[in-house]
Amino acid sequence: MTPTLQTFYKEKVVDQLKKELGLTNIHEVPALEKIVVTTHVGSASDRKQAVEDAVEEIARITGQKPSVAYAKKSVANFKVREGEAVGARVTLRNEHMWEFLDRFINITAANIRDFRGISPKSFDGRGNYAMGIKDQSIFPEVELDQIKRNIGFDLIFVTTGGTNEKGFALLKALGMPFRETKKADSAA
Repeated sequence: MTPTLQTFYKEKVVDQLKKELGLTNIHEVPALEKIVVTTHVGSASDRKQAVEDAVEEIARITGQKPSVAYAKKSVANFKVREGEAVGARVTLRNEHMWEFLDRFINITAANIRDFRGISPKSFDGRGNYAMGIKDQSIFPEVELDQIKRNIGFDLIFVTTGGTNEKGFALLKALGMPFRETKKADSAA
């Protein structure tokens, strides 16, 4: 069964973006390629257990088992040895990606403390958007009494836009709740 947001993208958003961006070819319309969810356990004293907790939390949130990220170099100041587990990441594509984005836009984003919209300033120049989440308690899949430690996440929305304007237009059309930017009054 096709996810609701994917159907919405195909039926409404593609035509809307084609007109809005002045595109002639349907293949020029930006699309969501993947969503990457990553976390790093930092300087936790019990790093091995912290990585296991992070893997468990990401799996619960995304519905997909993450891979463990290992340190590439030893860094004495951070007490990290080469080859030691330091985080976890998962790449969501196709149905998993659309379902996660739908849940994030409609349920999770509203659970962010003091939520006034997502900052539109985190585009990378190629239409990809990255944002950080301070703790996992905003996700409805997480049971609050089961949280062992606060784990922060980075969400990266990879698009085929190529430019920030196309990436922003795509995410906005899909329903991403971006914060309205204030324009400075030139007369004041």
